[in-house]
Amino acid sequence: MTTTISAAQTKEGMRGFLSRRRRSLRLSKGDSVDDLNDRSIISASERRRRGTRWGMRGTHAFLFIGLTVVGLGPILWLAKSAITPTQDTLTQPFALWPNGMDWANVATAWNDIHIDQYFWNTVILAAGAWFFQLFVATTAGYALSVLRPKYAPVLTALVLATLFIPGIVLLVPLYLTIVHPPIIGGSLLNNYLAVWLPMAANAFNILLVKRFFDNLPGEIFEAAKTDGAGPLRLFWSIVLPMSKPILGVVSVFAIIAAWKDYLWPKLVLTTPAVQPLSVRLPEVQSQTELDVFLAALAIATLIPIAMFMIFQGVFLRSAGLGGAVKG
Repeated sequence: MTTTISAAQTKEGMRGFLSRRRRSLRLSKGDSVDDLNDRSIISASERRRRGTRWGMRGTHAFLFIGLTVVGLGPILWLAKSAITPTQDTLTQPFALWPNGMDWANVATAWNDIHIDQYFWNTVILAAGAWFFQLFVATTAGYALSVLRPKYAPVLTALVLATLFIPGIVLLVPLYLTIVHPPIIGGSLLNNYLAVWLPMAANAFNILLVKRFFDNLPGEIFEAAKTDGAGPLRLFWSIVLPMSKPILGVVSVFAIIAAWKDYLWPKLVLTTPAVQPLSVRLPEVQSQTELDVFLAALAIATLIPIAMFMIFQGVFLRSAGLGGAVKG
């Protein structure tokens, strides 16, 4: 036993000596201790070289300009074309208002082709889809991850299996269910529930939220149960405040999906008075001037851009445990 311990200590000491030797060799080349801790492909000493520094700056500038052109270019062009006369857009599509701006395009799109009504329909449709998807995803994820009944693995497998079913296969039976609901009777055609309820059962969101709940610290749940918190109290006061990042991600997914959905709203919302922008814009394109139609498209992109601006911090924030034990 003594011989074994001595050999282990000798081996560990040899490793420490070699590590210190490598560290001293690196420090002798001009790297500081902080440089070693934050070492990357290009070390701090290499960054101080003029050629490396200018090369990195040129690469960063090229990537920044390229990403700006690819990402923001179409949006900026659409915003420019929304207030540009049709003739200027056709003859000089990339010129900045050669004959001035035409702000009347926005007013015409908003009033004459009733973009205001369709825009409001889209807001209602997206808000309802957001609420139902968030409600189903959080409650289902909470039940499968935190409450964990005995049959939770079976339910998780069934939810996962629905991801392998193509959406087009479910189109006909889902439509028949909306036309003849099994419990409430009547028909849900031209009713926003016909869009909200099918979108609520989103397997991807359920599994995404469940995966996030699996990584939450279980010690907090045990402490809350010891203090007398029931399932509803645990869900509302503990789990949801800890889940702000995933709630933001699901919110963006839900609203963007509802905002751009075309086929299903067109099937179940047959009356123009309740149709969203995604359905009405293709219908009015043939009878609308190009500049007015581009203005309508620009208006339709406001909500997705606003959603990104609001929730970009949620995507970039890695921790969402603030306020977990409040209340």
